[in-house]
Amino acid sequence: MSLLDDLFRAASAAREKAYAPYSRFAVGAAVATPGGEIFAGCNVENASYPVGSCAEAGAIAAMIAAGGRRIAAALVVGEGTALVTPCGACRQRLREFAREDTPVHVCGPEGLRRSFTLGELLPLSFGPDNLTNDG
Repeated sequence: MSLLDDLFRAASAAREKAYAPYSRFAVGAAVATPGGEIFAGCNVENASYPVGSCAEAGAIAAMIAAGGRRIAAALVVGEGTALVTPCGACRQRLREFAREDTPVHVCGPEGLRRSFTLGELLPLSFGPDNLTNDG
């Protein structure tokens, strides 16, 4: 199995557990560390919008809780005819732990639909390196 297959399985399994009673739009996400560890999350809605959280945020939180600090690849899976790409806030969340060349795979329940780099999804981004004195 490839890393892409592992990410897809993890994100799809998380999507099945999504809590989306209002939108009925379940999303799953998974991130992989450079060491190959995979962490998944799902969207969790709340009656008091916008208190809910995105699938990507859950996957990143799981990675951080396990001690991870770097994302080597990410994958998002959702249903519908349109691509389910990370929202703007999640693109920035990914940027905190990933580089511009990090692959972000966008899938439907049937599998891969398209792959991007984070730089393509969030061009000219502001990240941790902007806050260092390195330059």
